[in-house]
Amino acid sequence: MELPWLGEHCSERTCKQLDFLPLKCDACGEVFCKDHIRYDDHKCSSAYKKNVQVPVCPLCNTPIPVQKGEIPDIVVGAHIDKDCKYNPAQQKQKIFTNKCVKPGCKRKEMMKLVCEQCGGSFCIKHRHPLDHDCRGSSQPISKA
Repeated sequence: MELPWLGEHCSERTCKQLDFLPLKCDACGEVFCKDHIRYDDHKCSSAYKKNVQVPVCPLCNTPIPVQKGEIPDIVVGAHIDKDCKYNPAQQKQKIFTNKCVKPGCKRKEMMKLVCEQCGGSFCIKHRHPLDHDCRGSSQPISKA
């Protein structure tokens, strides 16, 4: 071997491979080869320091803080029972609430379309005065 001082041996006791580009684990600080650098690959005892996951409430989509040693499922369940701001009525709010007042029309619109002459609320199809037989003002309906 020409340069024996280069590289380091993998800290995994089943490997001990001499690696010229060793990688240092950011949790435990030991040196590993590319095959054992992941926390699961070398059974890192300090992985809990870096491998932090924050559970999210499935109802209100709020991140739930979990303290060290707590079971996430139990903490999320307690949140749902006590602090959850989920409102099922919010999910079922209707968007199309403005009903057309033309007799026989059952369409509803998201926005209110008010006729300038009679003040009625109509759907897109009946929004023009000629389309809903407007009798709101004595002025001619069209300028033609």
